Amino acid sequence: MILTAIADKLKRQSKDDFKGRQFEAHLIIQAVSWYLRYPLSYRDLEEMFLERGFEVDHSTINRWVLAYAPLIEKRLRRFQKPHCGSVRIDETYVKIRGKWRYLYRAIDKHGNSIDFLLTAKRDLDAAKRFFRKMLRSTPLLSPGKIGTDGAGTFPPAIQGSVDEGLLASDPLHYVTKHLQQGIESDHFRLKKNMPKVGGFRSFNSARKTIAGFEAMLWLKKGFDFAGQWSVRDQNDLLAVLFGIEKVNEA
Repeated sequence: MILTAIADKLKRQSKDDFKGRQFEAHLIIQAVSWYLRYPLSYRDLEEMFLERGFEVDHSTINRWVLAYAPLIEKRLRRFQKPHCGSVRIDETYVKIRGKWRYLYRAIDKHGNSIDFLLTAKRDLDAAKRFFRKMLRSTPLLSPGKIGTDGAGTFPPAIQGSVDEGLLASDPLHYVTKHLQQGIESDHFRLKKNMPKVGGFRSFNSARKTIAGFEAMLWLKKGFDFAGQWSVRDQNDLLAVLFGIEKVNEA
């Protein structure tokens, strides 16, 4: 009953999502989900759709990803659960127009994704913005343990969050390479599908696409739903998010 109610609400909300699009909604979400889930280029998808009898230019698929990847992230976020009281925070590098930019990410000790933030700089202001985003926009119980690498920006960022009332007054901050290996491995799972040559073309396209990559990683990990969590189940949830009948079915 609850899932049916959610589906009905999302179906009403998404009635204009595909207004003016030439292709059916399930084909659009199929293309977007494939790009975000597998190491495929836009030209790869263009050929795959041509094999099925659909002529879709790779630039059109790019526009679909930029339009719908952030929507997938926004709608999946509502399924996130409160996390445990121990988090790991780290930043990794992303190439945009040939220059390295920074992606702040957090997971809990069980490997569940918490939040992310793409920034142009790796400094105290960026670290503070990430903590604000993480602590305000996710159903996260104020963590009592925070693991980071040795970057000097994290201690003042943590203290700033305490001063703003976003963290309890005495969180345990620890720096340990061993415990950070989990989030470093998680970076790889996220970045393996990103453009390999030259990186993203713009900061805005990187921000939107990475939101989709993160959301697809959330989807793969699951949301503590009972029972088996197969790719078909994941696709069923994507269909619910956009009020459509099917996704990734021949």
